[in-house]
This record gives sequence, C-alpha cells and structure tokens, in this order.
Amino acid sequence: MTAAETTERFRTAVEKSDIAALDDLFTENVRFFSPVKFTPFEGKAMVLGLFGVLLRTFEDFRYIGQFEGEALTNADDVQVPSEILLFKASVSGKEIHGIDLLQFDEEGRIKEFTVMVRPLSAVQTLSAAVLAGLVADGLVPDPAGS
Repeated sequence: MTAAETTERFRTAVEKSDIAALDDLFTENVRFFSPVKFTPFEGKAMVLGLFGVLLRTFEDFRYIGQFEGEALTNADDVQVPSEILLFKASVSGKEIHGIDLLQFDEEGRIKEFTVMVRPLSAVQTLSAAVLAGLVADGLVPDPAGS
C-alpha cells in the first residue's frame, strides 16, 4: 500500500465515519499528537478509540484540501512520506479549521498522526468534548475522580 492509497482510504473512512475501515491503516504502535495534550496517544487500540470519539464529536466535518511531501517524524526524527489534509468542522456551534498530518512507515501505514486546529475558543470546546467522550468510553480516567 502506498502513502497516497492509505491517505485516500483514510479520507474515505473518516468522511463515512467508518472506524472499522481505519484499523488496517495504522501501525500497531501509531502515535497521535493532539493539539490539547503534550504527550501523544499511543497504540492502535487507543488511537482507534480516540477516532471513535472524534467522529462523534465533530459536526459537518469535511476535508477541503490536500498536500503531499516529506517531513521529519516526531518519534525518531526520520524523513518519511507525509500528507496534510485540511479540514473544516464545528463542535458545539464553534467553527474549527485544522490540518491532519499523516506520516507513513515503509509499508504505507500511518505511524504518526498530528492534528492542529484553530481558533483557541474552538480548541477549548473540542478539548472538553473529546475528554468527556474519552471518559464516557472508558479510555481515560475521569479527571474529576467521579
């Protein structure tokens, strides 16, 4: 599978909210870098769980552009094939603009995934909604301890 094929399959799966179709696209040790958390989410099970929450949280999600090239990874500082997908969506009435940076291994699977979003007010709304979803799905402990 090439990076371009993976990107197309990823984009289709996200646009259709098809979590099962994402499973084969990630490496087992995929790392997801969030705009609201310093350390990445790690491992396929956690990242797929996170995508389940994200796909429920975003409203009117749509990709609006795409760029391909190469970039250094966060984990091992190696130049790898990379794709950037630009998107727009809303969360609880706040419009979000963002990018998904997909970085691939030698087999064309996504090994690092970085999300950047703006504006700050939308990031804060997204953060609260995703945390609530992660807690509800049992993927992270409730920070309030309840």
